[in-house]
Amino acid sequence: MDPIALLKADPKIGGRLKTDLKPCVADAYPVDASYGNLTNSASPDVVVNVMTCGDAVGIGTYVYRRQSDRYENVFMAEDAAVYATIDRGDLVVTKQVYAKGDPVAYPSGEDVITYRWSGNRFTQHDWVHNDYSRAVGDGEGAEPAPSAPPAD
Repeated sequence: MDPIALLKADPKIGGRLKTDLKPCVADAYPVDASYGNLTNSASPDVVVNVMTCGDAVGIGTYVYRRQSDRYENVFMAEDAAVYATIDRGDLVVTKQVYAKGDPVAYPSGEDVITYRWSGNRFTQHDWVHNDYSRAVGDGEGAEPAPSAPPAD
């Protein structure tokens, strides 16, 4: 399965991401792909994470499920600093949380959201917010307010 071809052919993905999706060097795209069983389909599902070239910060994550003879987008999150993985049949999406003034390398925390396939879509199963130590980086910056659990 070619994750670049999936992204470029996906009508749900905006033109800006498709335009910006270029190799970092030679033919190496800033894309990670994972394959596994998320939707109880007969074929493996595909999780595709798109990152920036310079600092490998996630800018989009997508899940594709095989439907007949093609793959269909069944989940997407196009946020700064987002990354998804497969964990024992669950989709685990991690989003970095930044307070005002946080450098990209030192977010204030993260939200970890676990989704499970239910019927014909993913539903939120669990949500965890982690605050990071302020002792890293330059140690400056305000403590962020905890983010609210994402809506389902």
